[in-house]
Amino acid sequence: MRLVIGKPLGFCFGVKRAIDKLEAALKDYGKVYALGSPIHNEEEVKRLISLGLELVEEVEELPESSVVFIRAHGTTPEILEKAREKGCTIIDGTCPSVKNAQEKARLLSQEGYEVIVVGDPKHPEVQSIKGCTSGRASVVSSSRDIAGFPSRDKIGVVSQTTQEEGTLLSVVSVLLRKARELRAYNTICKATLHRQETVRKLAAETEGIIVIGGRNSTNTAKLVEVGKREGSDVLWITKPDEIDKSWLENKHIIGIAAGASTPDWLINDVINSLSSR
Repeated sequence: MRLVIGKPLGFCFGVKRAIDKLEAALKDYGKVYALGSPIHNEEEVKRLISLGLELVEEVEELPESSVVFIRAHGTTPEILEKAREKGCTIIDGTCPSVKNAQEKARLLSQEGYEVIVVGDPKHPEVQSIKGCTSGRASVVSSSRDIAGFPSRDKIGVVSQTTQEEGTLLSVVSVLLRKARELRAYNTICKATLHRQETVRKLAAETEGIIVIGGRNSTNTAKLVEVGKREGSDVLWITKPDEIDKSWLENKHIIGIAAGASTPDWLINDVINSLSSR
């Protein structure tokens, strides 16, 4: 069996930056609270909890004067203000690409545009972007969601940073017919596009692709979608124990890809497990 390792692998810049900040805070303070899962990878979260991380879902659960970590997905200005009112020390791990999308959404809102965020409405990053708007704002996951959207004078568009570029383009194309004035910002992270392109290349060069990443990771799910769309036999795993022996049968060239929230140590565990077979 020959393994073709897709590049890039491991944490993207934004996730690495956030985890580095979190690990430094854990070393300095001992106990740090995270508002929601700090990273969409179950195995990495277990490791961080072992270092002293505590997870809470609501800002009201934070103890007074505690240390709180803002994950790479960011959060809303309202939640930040509530944490400050509780006297919390804030460790901001928001990805710069997410901050850019937040700032673009805020700008559009301030200039009177109705803001459309292209992404998963349940994703914390999308909620943080929408939370930066002060006027009318909506979230759509595809162009189908705006088929019955009414015409507007001014519409502004931003995207979840892990969105597929084709989805953003299709939404903008439909909105062109619904807005007198349309302003769209491509806020998709370039690292996301590079990983998706890597999967396309692996699909052409291998007999199947193993994608490593958390089940709640949107960018990992997109890689799986891209691989399947390219006609590849894709196996999505979160850890080495999930490698399916029957899936490996009669495959001699296998591609390895990973989501942006998959740590190096976990990728290496998977590669070592496959290499020993």
